[in-house]
Amino acid sequence: MAGLGMESGSGKVTRTDVARYAGVSTAVVSYVINGGPKPVAAATAARVREAIKVLHYQPNATARALTMGSARLLGMIVPDSTNPYFAELTDAIAQAAATRGYAVLAANSRTDADVERSNTLNLVSRQVDAIILATVLSASEVAAMPVQGIRRVLIDQSSYVHGVPTVSTDFEQGAVIGVQHLIGHGHRDVALLAGKDIDPARVDPRQNGWKKALLEEGLSEGPVEYTDFTRQGGYEATRRLLKLAKRPTAIFASSDLLAVGALRAIHEADLSIPADIAVVSFDGTSESEFSWPQLTAVRQPVNEIAEAAVDAALAPVNPGGDVRLLPTELIIRRSCGC
Repeated sequence: MAGLGMESGSGKVTRTDVARYAGVSTAVVSYVINGGPKPVAAATAARVREAIKVLHYQPNATARALTMGSARLLGMIVPDSTNPYFAELTDAIAQAAATRGYAVLAANSRTDADVERSNTLNLVSRQVDAIILATVLSASEVAAMPVQGIRRVLIDQSSYVHGVPTVSTDFEQGAVIGVQHLIGHGHRDVALLAGKDIDPARVDPRQNGWKKALLEEGLSEGPVEYTDFTRQGGYEATRRLLKLAKRPTAIFASSDLLAVGALRAIHEADLSIPADIAVVSFDGTSESEFSWPQLTAVRQPVNEIAEAAVDAALAPVNPGGDVRLLPTELIIRRSCGC
């Protein structure tokens, strides 16, 4: 291998090795790798690419970032990377970024405000080009974070944050659609499983949608159980609902994980789904498709959110504090009675 110009004993192929193999200067190799700034003849560029392939050369990403003035790296922070919705969304954002020549560095805040702050500062220190995040912070806390001019894009929320664009699901309208479907089945007592928010002043728009759908039909609000956005949380909250003197005939769950926990609690109580209690969930991940019975679900537009969020992160002009809410789709399966 020494004949190829590699550093003796190092085993590491350098840009100089590629240049020698292709019979060009290191500057030409740089132009081919970075797509400029000077043009390279097609035949010469082909020789360089062939040298890169033969020698298995891996460009130094850090050095390239310094040359290009961009790390071509997006940061992403989610509150629970084990949640199927955030897992699917992270994958979709990574794919959307890859088609634009960017990689994604993802972090999990574990629904902890301090961990999210630490993750944000870590990504800033790595000089990512932008950060896409599902925050657990308040709007004022998000706006006050010292991010050194790095653009952020919010997902998984509907509220306005000054100077930070938001791309998210229309949670309220999605909940309206799901609860209206239950009402259409004749249910007049629809309970809500809602996730606890670390900010008590913030009301989940899914709860607003649940309430709106009931009020539009002249119905009273059913019981609400607040719990963790987990299967265990949904299980324990549903067990509490089943102990009520007036048991609800239907449940609208604010996430697939809550709904899956609810299914277990209902099965253990020897009740039938949907004959005794109907269930509609929110998210529409694969979790809802492979439960039993299969969950009727309000599906979030994961791919559309990913594309729009990456576009907002890389937009040449800062979209500011614009809020873009994307519509949901009702996926009808068996848990509602259809």
